[in-house]
Amino acid sequence: MTTDIEVHVRPGAKRTRVGGSHDGVLTVAVTAPPADGKANEAVCEAIARAFGVRTSAVELVRGHTSRRKHLRIDVEVDNGHVTKAW
Repeated sequence: MTTDIEVHVRPGAKRTRVGGSHDGVLTVAVTAPPADGKANEAVCEAIARAFGVRTSAVELVRGHTSRRKHLRIDVEVDNGHVTKAW
């Protein structure tokens, strides 16, 4: 099963952090610069850590060059609870 989320990214932050909201979506601050896909990789790693899944379970679907990104997370769900992440 997959879960889709939208996030607002703040690249070049002092520290990496997942939390807060901007225009109703989750905010992800990353220290990586917004160049050569480094911030995108950092966002996927931060989301994976926050959701307790492997980095390979997080896919950037839309927003490769914008601050608003659409991510897909692969998880296994049993009775509404995440039981395993791919």
